[in-house]
Amino acid sequence: MKTTCKAIAASITTVVLSLSLIGSAYAQSVKVNEAWVRGTVQGQNATGAFMELTSKSNARLVNASSPAAKTVEVHNMKVEGGVMKMYPVDGVDLPAGKTVKLAPGGYHVMLMGLNAPLQAGRSIPVKLTFELADKKRETIALNVEVRDLKGNARPEQKGRHAH
Repeated sequence: MKTTCKAIAASITTVVLSLSLIGSAYAQSVKVNEAWVRGTVQGQNATGAFMELTSKSNARLVNASSPAAKTVEVHNMKVEGGVMKMYPVDGVDLPAGKTVKLAPGGYHVMLMGLNAPLQAGRSIPVKLTFELADKKRETIALNVEVRDLKGNARPEQKGRHAH
């Protein structure tokens, strides 16, 4: 009898945990795709993170953080008077149902004061905070792929193949 009760209790716990995970997955308002961070070389103390963001309803990316850097900010780049300028912004608007790209040469997440060089093939934790239409905030924790200096996902493997 004790074994049966324990088995039933374990099954109920599993179902409750599964339902809570399903609920949180559906509650998430912003979808993040193609997230990556540019790798660095020795002595380089800053880099950018890039991604595609799609929100179910109007939202705004308002903050980013990562233990990989002392300072993390949402930035934009523009050419003004023939000069490329980069500067922090208060946020990036995400219109409902439209994909907004954070890409080199535009909006991006800037990581400054890196704790160590970022090597291609690894990943770093990044948290993004969004302000939703109802003014509530939602944070998404990611493990973001580190790519090479050119933004390539994998080193070229010319003349090699996998078995």
